[in-house]
Amino acid sequence: MKLQPLIPFIDPSVKEWAIEARLLRWLTFLWLLVGLVVLCSASYPLAHSQYQDGFYYLKRQIAWAVLGLIGFNGMVRVPLRSLLNIAQWVLLLLLSLIALTVLPGLGTTINGASRWLVVGQLPLQPSELMKPFLVLQGAKVFGLWPSLKPAVRWRWLGIFTAVLIGILLQPNLSTASFCGMTLFAIAIAAGLPYRSLLGTGAAGAMLGMLSLSINEYQRRRIMSFLNPWANPAEDGYQLIQSLLAIGSGGFTGTGFGLSQQKWFYLPIQYTDFIFAVYAEEFGFIGSLLLLLLLGCYATLGLVVALNSQYHLHRLVAMGATFLLVGQSLINIGVATGALPTTGLPLPMFSYGGNSMIASLLTAGLLVRVARESRQASVVSLDARRHQR
Repeated sequence: MKLQPLIPFIDPSVKEWAIEARLLRWLTFLWLLVGLVVLCSASYPLAHSQYQDGFYYLKRQIAWAVLGLIGFNGMVRVPLRSLLNIAQWVLLLLLSLIALTVLPGLGTTINGASRWLVVGQLPLQPSELMKPFLVLQGAKVFGLWPSLKPAVRWRWLGIFTAVLIGILLQPNLSTASFCGMTLFAIAIAAGLPYRSLLGTGAAGAMLGMLSLSINEYQRRRIMSFLNPWANPAEDGYQLIQSLLAIGSGGFTGTGFGLSQQKWFYLPIQYTDFIFAVYAEEFGFIGSLLLLLLLGCYATLGLVVALNSQYHLHRLVAMGATFLLVGQSLINIGVATGALPTTGLPLPMFSYGGNSMIASLLTAGLLVRVARESRQASVVSLDARRHQR
């Protein structure tokens, strides 16, 4: 898959930044800062109880954020052409790691799911780290779709399917579904034929139904979502406590650090349900401001995509925006009872190093597209040879 006709070589030393790139960078830093502050409050009771250090999770999250910011800076500075060229190899590497997680004795099982590999002291979750590279490779494949040979098309459709099946086998229906939705959104933006899209969507729905039929806990999540009060002490407990936290926040919130539900009433309050703690402490106004931040981020991402001169730039921008904002909205929907309970973290907020790194890499990818779309200069082939 050659990129020569579609993406020029962009000089990484170009210093001009489009206004969209600057705004996206600062919004990312604001998002990250607010997330760390909220995590500090949400994780304090559990950290103090388990480790006698209320800031235990915060300190680890800051360390992960530093690594993520290094990756963010790398994404911002490396030409998009180079990122697209290496995406397929990173994707295949992470697919092989996903396969290792489901092999007996290799993956680390937590709460019945084998989603992690422990390398030394570092827990790796390949399905999370894969997301930004899935966006890159999805944009590359679907962007070049009309010019690809049928054998190449089927090869990459098979690899994408293997990624989703591998994640389903962990089992991790929520991440597999969201990765499938991301690829589907990129394919729609690329203008693939509707007949192909409908067939792919139907196949994805069948995989999801198959996973639901095999895993009882996934069916119980759906039932508890439909009526959490049918079993308030077990399956519906988490959602009910989340709704109590959000409702207790009222209009202005209880104040930073003053959440009551985080004191061992609301389970996993510092990961998947961290929005409930945020809503309790900052209320309706704070929740509205967070949604406004997400809306600004989505708007800027859409502007970057629409202003992109090249088709692949546009697809990468739309995929990265969908990944960050879409996952955030799904997490918030789960916490508010609008969607069934899933295991998707809230980007920049939820505790977890792999999610933090993946989110910052994706944000850096979007900023990179913004840099190249309008302000970056094209370097001729003669100039490249001279630089070498």
